[in-house]
Amino acid sequence: MFTENFFTRILDLEDGWTVESVDTDFSKAEISIQIVCLLEQLEDTQTGKLCKIYDHAPARKWRHLDTMHCKTYIRCELPRIITSQGKVETVQPNWASGYERHTFLFEHAVVDLLKASKNQTKTAQLMRCGFNVVNRMHLSTTRGMGRRNYTKLVFDQLSIDENSFKKGHQYLTVLSHPGSGYVLDVEEDRTKESCKSLFNRIVTETQLGQVTTISTDIRHGAQVWPAYINSAQELLPNAAITHDRFQLIMYGNKAIDQVRRREVKQHDELKNTRYALLKNPENLSEKQQIKFESIIGANYEVSKAWQVRENFKELFSSEKLFAWTRYNKWTADSKRKNIKEIDNVVDTVNNPISRVVNALILNLSNTMTERLNGKIQELKAVAKGY
Repeated sequence: MFTENFFTRILDLEDGWTVESVDTDFSKAEISIQIVCLLEQLEDTQTGKLCKIYDHAPARKWRHLDTMHCKTYIRCELPRIITSQGKVETVQPNWASGYERHTFLFEHAVVDLLKASKNQTKTAQLMRCGFNVVNRMHLSTTRGMGRRNYTKLVFDQLSIDENSFKKGHQYLTVLSHPGSGYVLDVEEDRTKESCKSLFNRIVTETQLGQVTTISTDIRHGAQVWPAYINSAQELLPNAAITHDRFQLIMYGNKAIDQVRRREVKQHDELKNTRYALLKNPENLSEKQQIKFESIIGANYEVSKAWQVRENFKELFSSEKLFAWTRYNKWTADSKRKNIKEIDNVVDTVNNPISRVVNALILNLSNTMTERLNGKIQELKAVAKGY
């Protein structure tokens, strides 16, 4: 009796359902849990009315999570009811979906293992199930996607980015929510029509008006992909468009390395100093710290480029009242260095200035989006073209 009550509790069965018996086959290392319904009436999920149990369907078996080293199965003769329309329907249990032959918890375990191993064959071996079982797990993902409901959420911040998915410059548009760290949805192509379709499918008209900030990356030289900007301006009337703050710093890093590569041809002491210049000073090793101090103390152009980047980093979290003034001062000071790589950076981020200033004021970036893009690229590599 203890065993039956124990499994009734851990299976989290609904009221009126209970474990009738637990049988163990030690020769096969299998445990079979028999579940019965003790109720005389059950709810019709279509109408919400209680309907009398007509009879029971033939016994079914579902694969569940292993108990110790034993494969565990749930068995049940599901009750059938006569609905208010006079039809006979089989009641679906709370531990599995539709006509699948494994439980929700088993599905979750397989999906988690797939995410870790990224290999269906190995996952099937570790879960001690057939390859076809693992291969069908995309159905559980489809069900989960179908249950998504964003209508009651407030999306004050959004991020939009592109991701290539095939050869020949074919792209996806990725819409994500920095606050939750989730991809809301993706849409094939990066045209204005695809962007509008993506927004309208996921975000309601009320939610569109609640968006205060949308972050995009700088692409294609000094330009963001125009469709993203045009769609945001048309659909998000109250949203400030901002560039990714970490990508802005990345442009500074790229300029520093370009200057170093140019100057190293005349100054051998700049060899093997890339990471000493690009890493944050607090993260430098002792050897890198010595190299760093010797370079910064000299009159190299790369030293001046490094200082330009550091001055730019100090602009972040500026108050709105002073952001424009401080940014314009940084631009003028940077131009006075007369370093072509730095001039290119200034020209790139200045188009237009408002989005850069928004990045200085607002605490929003596409870092999470770039991390999600990395995961998408990883999935593409694992899929091997499928």
